[in-house]
Amino acid sequence: MRALIVLEGTTVMARFGSSRTRWAAAALACFAALALAGCGSSNSSSSPGTSASSSSPAQATTPPAPVSSTSNTPAVVGVPACPNGSLKVTQGLGQGYAGGVYEVIDFTNTSGATCTLYGYPGVALVSGPPYAQIGLAAKRGTTTPAAVVTLAPGAVANATLQIVDALNYPTATCGPAAATDLQVYPPGQTAAVYLPNKSEACAEPVQTTFIGPVQAGNGGNS
Repeated sequence: MRALIVLEGTTVMARFGSSRTRWAAAALACFAALALAGCGSSNSSSSPGTSASSSSPAQATTPPAPVSSTSNTPAVVGVPACPNGSLKVTQGLGQGYAGGVYEVIDFTNTSGATCTLYGYPGVALVSGPPYAQIGLAAKRGTTTPAAVVTLAPGAVANATLQIVDALNYPTATCGPAAATDLQVYPPGQTAAVYLPNKSEACAEPVQTTFIGPVQAGNGGNS
């Protein structure tokens, strides 16, 4: 059998046995189609060792939309510090020892909102009124680390004050003076509270008072 294929005006003739006529005709037709496609693009050949470039245009890639740094992130709202006037300050449990006394100062949240206390209250022995500080203010103790205390309405925090008896020091060095009150500034607040206290203080710069950080609870005062 003879098969004729026309390639761009050129006649190609092939002869096949009858048992392979159909297969050969199909293969020759496929070859002819590939040959015509190659002829239609004179610049499509590639250099040896490289792959031929695709004839279809490259598909453009759309960059993802920018994601906001705050998207899907819940807002974190901190509990504010207890403001001036939101605390009831009272003198709690006292415990004497040879040479001095430990006093507990309680801070009760009297507001209708939760607030926080952190750090140390400012404490000094004073005389008055009018109130005047006697000697040095209480020095901060470092035995207990400071921590944030969250106070719900009605909740209590406390700080422990140590007062060393002024009579432990020579009169010339101490300059003993009778105190009438404790002056207390709650942590982070600027309004003082005065609590009656009849301790003996040193008017000279002798450290007789030491204050710890606020802690949760009433310090054992029921």
